[in-house]
Amino acid sequence: MGKLGDSLDKAVQGAFTRPIPKTAGAQMRYLVKQFKGTRAAAEALGISQRTVERYVKNQIKKPRRELAARLEREVTKRWQPQIRAKAKQQAATTDGIVIDTRARFGYTAAPGTTDDARLRHLTQALPPHYAARLFEAQDQGATEQQLRTIAAEGLQEIYFKDHGRRAQDLQVEFTDVDYIDIEL
Repeated sequence: MGKLGDSLDKAVQGAFTRPIPKTAGAQMRYLVKQFKGTRAAAEALGISQRTVERYVKNQIKKPRRELAARLEREVTKRWQPQIRAKAKQQAATTDGIVIDTRARFGYTAAPGTTDDARLRHLTQALPPHYAARLFEAQDQGATEQQLRTIAAEGLQEIYFKDHGRRAQDLQVEFTDVDYIDIEL
């Protein structure tokens, strides 16, 4: 996934109450339990079923670097699903999210205005309905560009149009993301 999707995942992970398992054996046992078998866990990780069984029995303790990264990513993706859902629900109904980004913002506006794109650093709270749209789109497998479009709409409405009090015809383009950090 891209920067925005990864930042959404990282924000939700901040709500975890317990850290993920540290050792490869414990992570593998967790995945086997989640996938309800060694074959499905092996397919998800792209390794053999026998290798999964060896990790479960602690016969292998140190995975290769790329396998360790895949293993941690798969465990993190499935870790504490109820807490993850609760954090998303709270952000989507009451709290909203805060976006901190440095990106290029351009405009389509009335003639005579400065619409040249420029690099800006913004930290802006977005209301719950934008958080709900972002999480829903992410859950449905939206691309990075689709997520960025939703975030641009939120920043356009809240920051640039000031809740509809100015720049009615303004259309914001959100490109060249240097970094983006989201907090719940």
